[in-house]
Amino acid sequence: MSELKYKELTEKIIGAAMKVHSTLGNGFPEVIYQRALAIQLEEENVPFQKECSMAIYYNGQKIGDRRVDFLVEKKICVELKAMAVLEPLHFAQARNYLEAFNLEVALLLNFGAISLGFKRIENPKYKSAIN
Repeated sequence: MSELKYKELTEKIIGAAMKVHSTLGNGFPEVIYQRALAIQLEEENVPFQKECSMAIYYNGQKIGDRRVDFLVEKKICVELKAMAVLEPLHFAQARNYLEAFNLEVALLLNFGAISLGFKRIENPKYKSAIN
């Protein structure tokens, strides 16, 4: 079995999210968890950009912009939710962000359940800059 890409960094992000969830519990709006996670990532010296915007193109024409909740070390897309149950739409959104940002790994973190939910998603369409 091969080693997961960015395993150490994703574990650090999930650990920070667990600290936030154990402190706040569930039931708050997503923005509260986003603000708390930003504080926790800063405390743990994890470089990130919050609400990073990316242009979306269709047939070479810009058709809009999308924002990911966090872009960690310009490598990992982190999308937050505060839902009782994640829907397939949430996973599709994370996959779309991976493709739009051309990143290899995303984390979908759900603060809305009694326990923190997290899912690692990989981009099969990732194009390395070396290619």
